[in-house]
Amino acid sequence: MIDLESVAPFLEPHHRDVAEAAQAFARDVLAPQGQPKDDADARHRARWIVQELGKAGLVKHAHPLDLRACCLVREALAFQSPLADDIYALQCLGSTPIASAGNKAQRERFVGGAVSGDLMAGFAMTEPDAGSDVASLTARAKKTRTGWKLHGHKTLISNAGIADFYSVFASTDHEAGHRGISCFVVPKDAPGLFFEKAQILSNPHPLGELFFDDVELPDEALVGERGAGFKLGMATLDSLRTTVAAAAAGMATRALEEATAWSLSRKQFGAPIAELQLIQAKLARMVTELSASRLLIYRAAHEKDTQGGRVSLPCAMAKLHATESAQRIIDDAVQIFGGRGVLAESVVDQLYRAIRPLRIYEGTSEVQHLVIARGWLKAFQARTH
Repeated sequence: MIDLESVAPFLEPHHRDVAEAAQAFARDVLAPQGQPKDDADARHRARWIVQELGKAGLVKHAHPLDLRACCLVREALAFQSPLADDIYALQCLGSTPIASAGNKAQRERFVGGAVSGDLMAGFAMTEPDAGSDVASLTARAKKTRTGWKLHGHKTLISNAGIADFYSVFASTDHEAGHRGISCFVVPKDAPGLFFEKAQILSNPHPLGELFFDDVELPDEALVGERGAGFKLGMATLDSLRTTVAAAAAGMATRALEEATAWSLSRKQFGAPIAELQLIQAKLARMVTELSASRLLIYRAAHEKDTQGGRVSLPCAMAKLHATESAQRIIDDAVQIFGGRGVLAESVVDQLYRAIRPLRIYEGTSEVQHLVIARGWLKAFQARTH
């Protein structure tokens, strides 16, 4: 359950309603479905999840962006279903470039469809040789008489093969480096767009590779200005990065609650293991790290919502601490469960597999370290000179 009181200073009155609606959705709609068995099951469920999210009106908080609301939603979804959280995140991520820079027709069709649940969104930036180094994209979009011709290969793309549209980033001027990257909206049925194969994660998730074989696009497919794609993509990731931290907090909360309940019921040496000091030390560390994460998350989200613009430093701190500490919290939960904690059907084992990608996607922990250090050095030098 989401603890609103501990982060209340960062919230507005309406956020309580958002949290209650998200938790009710997770409890009443998601919980009865259980967890997906495998990748094929996850792909099958994804469409249903998109539709249910639309009915519940949860994606609307991304357009216009209410970051605190999105964090509350992801925290609630991740607590109950990491897959549903992933799908929600992609609905927001895939539609945000269009919401930010798209024309009226693009916004009405694609953003409106993502919010209503009629369309499933995808975000295609990562390539085999371009992960954190987005400026090194090799996908190319060449100008033609009638529009654009897109050619390239994208990998590790969530919703690959099942999304109705993708926000795709490609170079329109290779010599210009990151200033030559543009964004395009590509529908799933575009001739030349191929989904070759699924990529299997340790946790069920619809992931795969996309190939663009001279995909012909009209001029209307360009999102925003030519050459503005890098800035648009970075702003999108920057604005939603804090929600990744919130998802990590949701998973960590579930692990903490599962481990606490188990420690109170599991008896060894004639008493509940919760009475053992080493178990208490783990629980104390778990509670403290989770509390610190949530304060960082909602402080960053509050700053974004109230000040606007880019808030890279607090967002980076929130993502780094929340995802890294969630990994430790869930690992401690597995340890508290002992042998039962590594059974595939156990909740904590499922969380153990689900949390790991969060330290990588939408900005690796290593990149967050760089952002934080550079931000601190800049602030320190400004104060002392």
